[in-house]
Amino acid sequence: MKTINIGLVGFGTVGVGVVRLFQEQAVLLERRVGAQLRVKRIADIDLTRVRDVEVDPSILTSDAREVTEDKTIDIVIELIGGTTVARDVGLAALRNGKHLVTANKALLATHGLELFRAAAERRVDLGFEASVCGGIPIIRAVREGLVANRIHSITGIVNGTCNYILTKMTERGASFAEVLKEAQVKGYAEADPSLDIDGIDAAHKLQILASIAYGGTVDFDAIHIEGIREVDPADIQYAKELGYRIKLLAIAKEADGKVEVRVHPTLVPEDHLLAPVGGVYNAIYIVGDATGSLMFSGRGAGQMPTASAVVSDVVEIAQNILHGRPSRPSHVREIAGEGLRIRPMEQVRTRYYLRVMAVDKPGVLSKVSGILGEHDISIASVIQKGHAQASVPVVMMTHEAVEGAMQKALGGIKALDAVTGKTICLRVEEA
Repeated sequence: MKTINIGLVGFGTVGVGVVRLFQEQAVLLERRVGAQLRVKRIADIDLTRVRDVEVDPSILTSDAREVTEDKTIDIVIELIGGTTVARDVGLAALRNGKHLVTANKALLATHGLELFRAAAERRVDLGFEASVCGGIPIIRAVREGLVANRIHSITGIVNGTCNYILTKMTERGASFAEVLKEAQVKGYAEADPSLDIDGIDAAHKLQILASIAYGGTVDFDAIHIEGIREVDPADIQYAKELGYRIKLLAIAKEADGKVEVRVHPTLVPEDHLLAPVGGVYNAIYIVGDATGSLMFSGRGAGQMPTASAVVSDVVEIAQNILHGRPSRPSHVREIAGEGLRIRPMEQVRTRYYLRVMAVDKPGVLSKVSGILGEHDISIASVIQKGHAQASVPVVMMTHEAVEGAMQKALGGIKALDAVTGKTICLRVEEA
């Protein structure tokens, strides 16, 4: 029986999970692949770390080159993280004619084009199923399962840390700071949670998904990104009264030859399939012209779900090697094609939620609505609370409006003497 040799660079949490799957599912994988999958070499900067999986010490090394330059290794798995050393390791593996599997969404979002082209030049595969939403097979679904569809939109909860925080804020009325601290204690948030809570991690994943779905390169810098630091329990409560939940969404939509790509806190109706997705779970809602609406959900991170996705790529590549199938070099035509035409954020149309803190006196609402009207923004509903206070919240839902017009209107509202604080503006996505 043929043996497929595998090299692993990065023996951390996910790396340990990958090795465990190869060990525990060896018989199953051998039967499904028709070959033995052998982890021949493992490289990690720290070989003294205690790990809950046993491996032959002779296969361990602290030098990644012993993996990328080993002529007997067929597939290299990169699980380092970051975008510097990981880029060097990935390029070295590809240029040495080895297939590459990675779970590194930041690497793909920033250096993906370079990696995809290197894979195409050497006619080797680059698997990256684990880079978006862990164990949810969303890359294959978009790339293969929906290949006959024009994708109208992708709307996803793709960051478990943010979803956990917003879920607990919704359930308990707790503050952002309180729940963030709890998430850090439970291991759901990093000591420095900036990549998650500022929306950057979600944007990395959106860049990958949108590039595949729309057949071209999405410039990461073109993605509009907002995080959840400023989401207030009061806005979560008002949203509930209006029949909505607040989620951090990654959104891609195509219309008139342009693609909009944005990440921000968003109100979704309570009857939307994304609304009840709670805790650290991820979910992606896709609308195709042939399939209609589809929903994919599950654990988007964690050791074993991510390891499962990594191994799935290894198995697919191993079967190609075994049966002599031509490699599909990272679907480079889809991802490394011409840059997509991105719709500027100021041209995006959506509905809005506004919370204006204003002095409680007659005429204030008419002034605010007058400014909105000057920018062709009409009000759909209003909630006004607390007449015993000097300053009260005025909560409004608008009809669909253009982002650029809303930003100009917010500047006008801010200049009103009767407005006593920052106006909160959140976008709305309907079902």
